[in-house]
Amino acid sequence: MIKPQSPDPDSKPKSAPDATRVPLAIEDVLSAGIMALLALITFANVLVRYFSNQSFAWTEEISVFLMIVLALVAGSGAFARARHIRIEYFLQRCSVIKQKRLNELTTLLCALMFAILAVLSARLVWDDIQYQETSPGIGVPQWWYSIWLPAIATAITLRLLGLWLHLRRQK
Repeated sequence: MIKPQSPDPDSKPKSAPDATRVPLAIEDVLSAGIMALLALITFANVLVRYFSNQSFAWTEEISVFLMIVLALVAGSGAFARARHIRIEYFLQRCSVIKQKRLNELTTLLCALMFAILAVLSARLVWDDIQYQETSPGIGVPQWWYSIWLPAIATAITLRLLGLWLHLRRQK
C-alpha cells in the first residue's frame, strides 16, 4: 500500500525536519525555473512548427535533459521534506521505536544509493570527456548534460544525510 499524500500540501509528516541548514527554497525555485523553461521551449517549438512546418532540432534533446534534471531536483526537495513515495505496509505494523529505526535505515540506504549513483555517474562524465562523446541531436559535448547527474546525486545524498541526522536526534 502506498502512503497517500495528505490533503494539505503545507502539512509536514512527523519525520520531516522543521528547518534545514540549506534552504528548501533552492529546490523549489530551481523546479519552477526548469518547468518554465520547458514550457517556453515547447511553446516556441510549437509556434515554429505551426508557422513554418519545421521544428527546432535541439528542443527534444534539451527538453529530455531538463525533465531529468527536474525529476532529480524535485526528488531532492521531496526527500528533504520526507514527502517521497514509500511503502508503509510493514512500517505501520511496527512499534514506534521500530518505525523510527526503519525510517533511519531507509533514509541511510537511500543516501547510500544516491552516493553510489554520484560515483558511477562521475565515472560516466569522465568517459564522456575522455572519449569526446557528443550528443546525438545537436552535437555538443555529452558531458554538458551528464555533469549534472553526479552533482545533483551528491546534493540528494547530502540532503538525505541531513535528514538521517535529524531522525537520529529526534526523541
